[in-house]
Amino acid sequence: MNLKRTLPATILVVFLMIIVISTFSSQRQKRELLLKKQQIQRDAEEKLYLMGKFDPAQQEDFILIPEQYTIFDANDMYLRRETFEAFLGMQNVAERDGIELKIASATRNFDFQKELWNEKWSGVSFVVDGQNLPAGRQGVIENIPKSFARFKKILEYIAVPGTSRHHWGTDIDINGANSVYFDSEKGVREYQWLVKNAGAFGFCQTYRAKEIDRRTGYNEEKWHWSYLPLAKIFTQEYKRLIKNEDINGFLGDQYALGQDLVNQYALDINPECL
Repeated sequence: MNLKRTLPATILVVFLMIIVISTFSSQRQKRELLLKKQQIQRDAEEKLYLMGKFDPAQQEDFILIPEQYTIFDANDMYLRRETFEAFLGMQNVAERDGIELKIASATRNFDFQKELWNEKWSGVSFVVDGQNLPAGRQGVIENIPKSFARFKKILEYIAVPGTSRHHWGTDIDINGANSVYFDSEKGVREYQWLVKNAGAFGFCQTYRAKEIDRRTGYNEEKWHWSYLPLAKIFTQEYKRLIKNEDINGFLGDQYALGQDLVNQYALDINPECL
């Protein structure tokens, strides 16, 4: 064998292989970088959705609820289409059983939730079983003197914006949002029907009594029901993407610092809804 002839050819082959391998490696890195950028973009968009930073009226997957299905014939409520269709199926069966079900609250985006929270923080609206927490002079709370205590008390009854499951279009309040109503004879019958039948339509009571299966989070809400086929997906995405430091932009948000609002409120729900 003539080494003088074969050596240059071997070097050329090795050189070409290095070029090919380098080219493939560079292309793979570019693809991986592109995929990473696309995932970051998707996560950013998903994060905005999960925190309610969108207009449901502009979303293709949302539908305006016809007013006859709402309390007080409201004409400004939206739900994800699949959620509303599941509610219709449940409502039809309930009606045959002599139970009337109507939607009291549906999708609430960040701005809507912010308005509700700010009104309660400032003492404009009622917050605790018909009793409001007045702001008093220069923001000093008269009946709850410590602002952190006020923050925690309001949290028993309403989510701060960015943490409400109502952001997703999967959750509804049925026939009101008042424990007094659900202690009435009519409210008891409606709640008992929901407990027995709602699961067949994909709905789950999100917040049962704390002594049953939770130690933290919101008080019991017999009216709040999640549509699980969609809500389960968003719950897992919320757990993956949302951090406590993301929760801000409302009155009193300085008291959110150091609080585990994600795990102790947004994700602390009825285990059957997970």
